[in-house]
Amino acid sequence: MIDLVARQIQILRAIIEEFISTAKPVGSDTIDKKFNIGVSPATIRNEMVYLTKQGYLQKSHISAGRIPTPLALRLYVNELMKEKELSVADEVGAKEKISKYRQDTDILIYEAAKILAEKSGAIGIAMTGKKHRVYHSGYANLLNMPEFFDIRVMRNVLNLIEESSIMTEIFNLGKSENPVHLVFGKELGNRNLESVSVIYMEVNAAGKSCKLGVLGSHRFDYPYIIPMMKYFKGLIEEIAG
Repeated sequence: MIDLVARQIQILRAIIEEFISTAKPVGSDTIDKKFNIGVSPATIRNEMVYLTKQGYLQKSHISAGRIPTPLALRLYVNELMKEKELSVADEVGAKEKISKYRQDTDILIYEAAKILAEKSGAIGIAMTGKKHRVYHSGYANLLNMPEFFDIRVMRNVLNLIEESSIMTEIFNLGKSENPVHLVFGKELGNRNLESVSVIYMEVNAAGKSCKLGVLGSHRFDYPYIIPMMKYFKGLIEEIAG
């Protein structure tokens, strides 16, 4: 972030949040009208050109607007966003739903994936044990996202989550120092998956090393889903002992 000044960060954050909300490329006029940046549309355009040159934005094929790149989204998640505080209902509801499965780690992890699918509006994914058994839930959620209206994209996603070896590779791709890891479609080398992203974490459930995450578009509600996943990590490790 050392190559960005405060105004550029403000504009970049506004573009990311508008894109997450609308799934549409964002133009300078939209930023001028909807966000109180305090500069002219011409200045916003100039800053967007700079942000594009720095790799934070990319041009859209369908309009003059810009969309955030994986570099921008990582910056947003790691440094720009403010995590939401989970409600008591979120925490208590999650605990009640999975506590009864404390005796069976595989079912516990699968039930957690089901709840994460519901909370994220995406596909929940879990991988357990040395045999890398993969559980998933929430396929229908993808039908609400315009990124998956293309049958080629949807077919590639469904093939992806059925292959435990590919999911293992994806989980290895995203490792970082943070407890919650990100993988973006461009890193997968398949242009039909460029609009896809995976958020996941490693969970130690009763001595078993498991992976738990969500797969959807780039437009996750990151300030909500990331603290939710952190909560699940602590909860599962506590319940499973």
